Amino acid sequence: MMKQIKILVVTVVVCAVYGCKSTKSVTDTGTLNTSITAKQLIRENSKQEIRFKTLQAKVKIDYTQGDDSQGYTVNLRIKKDETIWLSATLGLARAMITPDRVQFYDKINNQYFDGDYTLLSNILGVELDFKKVQNLLMGEAIYNLKDDTYKASTHQESYVLEPKNQKAVLELFYLINPGHFKMDSQQLYQPLQQRMLQVDYKSYQEVQRQIVPENIHISAVESTSEVTIDLEYKSVSLNEEVRFPFKIPSGFKEIIL
Repeated sequence: MMKQIKILVVTVVVCAVYGCKSTKSVTDTGTLNTSITAKQLIRENSKQEIRFKTLQAKVKIDYTQGDDSQGYTVNLRIKKDETIWLSATLGLARAMITPDRVQFYDKINNQYFDGDYTLLSNILGVELDFKKVQNLLMGEAIYNLKDDTYKASTHQESYVLEPKNQKAVLELFYLINPGHFKMDSQQLYQPLQQRMLQVDYKSYQEVQRQIVPENIHISAVESTSEVTIDLEYKSVSLNEEVRFPFKIPSGFKEIIL
């Protein structure tokens, strides 16, 4: 049961990704400019911030932890900065997160959870809130790039942004694409806890003249344990009217984690 709960909660986290109908893949062409400054990189990256109001989609998810692998598709609806809602087949399980709550219920086992972001943070090994989840899954920096001082370099085919003064408890690396200036990868290391979170943006698509993720690979490692999640977005539409029906059925047992 705990394994099923964890998979559902991970699904809530990873399904805040955005797209639209009539999309086309974005070509990652661009030449590295070794003289570009960190301020210029941050400015170009901020120009690509995704702007939308609502989303509806079907999201294909492949989840692996150790010998356990599962693949499934969920219905997803989002109102930016306010609500993430998803529903499994026939509504057998539903989840909804808002800036201050994480909720879900499971009709197969007649159980529900109503709590905060502690469990989500523990799964991925990074303290999360609603905004950080959105940023990670839209190809935006998990932390506001204007809140620190960065230095720029290059690595293989990407620009690299990292804080001038890396903290011992948390090391950050942002790899930025030289063609469209969205993230190629975000890497967060916590050496003392032997934790690592890496989010690789394998491909992007053009949606209503915006650049949004198309395929994402997430890897969360703690000591010798690893969770990997791959996402593919299908049948997606933006800025349509959406509803978020969610009511925990009476008589269900609360899950205490």
